[in-house]
Amino acid sequence: MKIRGFLPVGFIILWSLTIQAQPKLNTKPLILEGDIASHLVEGVDKFLLNELATSVKKRKAYWNQDFSSHKAYVKSVKPNRDRLAHILGLRDQRIAFEGLNFESTTDIPPLVGQTDQINIYAVSWPAFGDVNGTGLLLEPRPFGSKVIANIVAVPDSAQSPEQISGLQSGLIPELQFARRLAESGCRVVVPLLIDRQEKMNRLTRREFLYRSAFELGRQLIGYEIQKSLALVDWFKKKWPDQPIGMIGWGEGGLITQYAAAIDTRIHSACVSGYFDSRQNIWQEPIDRNIFGLLEQFGDAEIAALIAPRALIIDAALGPKASIPGGRGAPARIVTPTLDSVKKEFNRAEQIVSNLNPPAKFYLIDNNQKPLGDNALSQFLKSLDPNSALKQAERNNISNKNKNFDPTTRHAKQFHELDRHTQWLLRESPFVRKKFYKPDTSSLAKFEASNKNYREQFYNDVIGKFDYDRLPLNVRSRKSYDTKKWVGHEIVLDVFPNVIAYGVLLLPRDLKANERRPVVVCQHGLEGRPQDIIQGDHHAYHDFAAKLAERGFITFSPQNLYIFEDRFRTLQRKANPLKKTLFSVIIPQHQQIVAWLKTLPFVDKNRIAFYGLSYGGKTAMRVPPVVTDYCLSICSADFNEWVDKNASTRNPHSYVNSGEYEIFEWDLGSTFNYAEMAGLIAPRPFMVERGHYDGVSSDETVGWEFAKVRFLYQGKLKLKDRCEIEWFDGPHTINGKGTYDFLHRHLNWPSR
Repeated sequence: MKIRGFLPVGFIILWSLTIQAQPKLNTKPLILEGDIASHLVEGVDKFLLNELATSVKKRKAYWNQDFSSHKAYVKSVKPNRDRLAHILGLRDQRIAFEGLNFESTTDIPPLVGQTDQINIYAVSWPAFGDVNGTGLLLEPRPFGSKVIANIVAVPDSAQSPEQISGLQSGLIPELQFARRLAESGCRVVVPLLIDRQEKMNRLTRREFLYRSAFELGRQLIGYEIQKSLALVDWFKKKWPDQPIGMIGWGEGGLITQYAAAIDTRIHSACVSGYFDSRQNIWQEPIDRNIFGLLEQFGDAEIAALIAPRALIIDAALGPKASIPGGRGAPARIVTPTLDSVKKEFNRAEQIVSNLNPPAKFYLIDNNQKPLGDNALSQFLKSLDPNSALKQAERNNISNKNKNFDPTTRHAKQFHELDRHTQWLLRESPFVRKKFYKPDTSSLAKFEASNKNYREQFYNDVIGKFDYDRLPLNVRSRKSYDTKKWVGHEIVLDVFPNVIAYGVLLLPRDLKANERRPVVVCQHGLEGRPQDIIQGDHHAYHDFAAKLAERGFITFSPQNLYIFEDRFRTLQRKANPLKKTLFSVIIPQHQQIVAWLKTLPFVDKNRIAFYGLSYGGKTAMRVPPVVTDYCLSICSADFNEWVDKNASTRNPHSYVNSGEYEIFEWDLGSTFNYAEMAGLIAPRPFMVERGHYDGVSSDETVGWEFAKVRFLYQGKLKLKDRCEIEWFDGPHTINGKGTYDFLHRHLNWPSR
């Protein structure tokens, strides 16, 4: 009998018994209010900012200086120098050449400018691969007159070689430092730097070239350093007894600083308008992003690599720029404050304070003006004590090439650098094949050899925080109550300020003393756990809830990739520390799995992972490290990942997208998706692929997956552990073959 407004007594009793059958979680109450996802991102931000602040104190552990002599000191810091060269991407062999090439045509002579003291030539030179440097050569007149030093003078990226040489307007004579050094008796070559004008989709040209190079273990600034060092090679070969100097302002100061730290043949370096603490490097243009820089190096440590040679730090007015967000990475360039420069300079002096004789470091206070006479004079004297800087006179250069078009030259340089990176991309499968060679002669030997690759993946690609995780300190509250399952929000502690958060769904028919399999279900970009539970989102189709209806326990974590620039700047803060977003996400999952394994109704040997889109990226990166996951399913993401990140031709590439955090250092030489899947092996692995998923093309997905299948079935003879489901659909959970895969490998009957 049913009375209006009331349920039958028997139903109430049965419903009450069912509720009582739900297991207790035995946690503290979750009282955190507001948007927990926002709390999570904010906490990780605080954690990373603290790591940036404390990185200075940790660097000493990487240095083992011998101060017994200058020679001993230089030898003792070679490992640091080699490390710097590696993270700058200086891997391509430079090309030796006999002399600079004059850039000329039948209509345009190579002599582009002239005074009674100097000649200026348009030149180019081989650098590496089929990439050339290009710029200007300033030679003292008359030809054959004494040259006191050979100098590479590097302008800011917003300047042209012609401007600092006096051939173009934009700089007063005092700031035309290439011309002034040449008129003071130096042979000067001025290389062109790529500028930060917008190329397309609101990306600067520098960011565009940085993106694909970074994925392949190179850097745009590394390319430009190589062009400058090719000139040092020539100077040293042609005039072995003449001192070599390098000087730069703004971006040119950056190139100068790193080049002098790398190459001990540079006798003296002058860095103007750049030297500073690099703790805020994440706010600078992303083309300056160097993976692992702050692990061993700030500008003070870079200076220590230049010691005992001369280093002039010009605390001058630097370039100023603001790059808005949108498609590219938001950034700013500001002049370092004098106080900050002094502190970093003092730290540099302290690092080498035991050198005897002392390092030749000079700090010039230029009173917030651009590169000036004091810095130029000290630079010249460090190369030749008897030299003297000539006064800046009125620019009287006779310009021989008034029809010169700098855009054509710049476009050629841009094209050469992109072409070189795309060549590296084509070569990268062969590089990875040499790199990833686990022993497949037996399953035991494979697992033993694969362990080393997993450790390298975690340490060098993902980045590992060497901290013990905090006690779990689990807090929970019931947030869902449906006919077939009950949901609880869960919060766990991970690191100071870092939490893990997600939603646990428990089927209502859990029996006493029963241990069930768990599927950890991961949302995609800008998603939330709630999106994969209710609402029938077009990509997720409530797959966490549907799996709970099939009898699986599910847990849906909140991942970091939410709130756009808020999470993308976390990657910017992590990268200089040799870390990534997944350096935090992996410990979160380790903590989640550790807690799940404590639950009396969970089978700790049957915890699976299933993620879509950015969750699919997680499916490729977390299970290789969190080996407690017994299988992994990558949905709507698996593809030829290196090509997707580095190709400037692939229409699916991220190179032109707004996801500036997506690029990972040197995957091209190490772990593409086939290799990541190899790290998951021999555990079951599956790909879910819709024919019309814009992530990639079917042929590209098939190409990469074929390598995985060959490893599982061809080499390891593991049948039925590696599958792909193709379905006629878009970027979405299909929930057919993958569900069957879960039932089969988690040994749970289908419903």
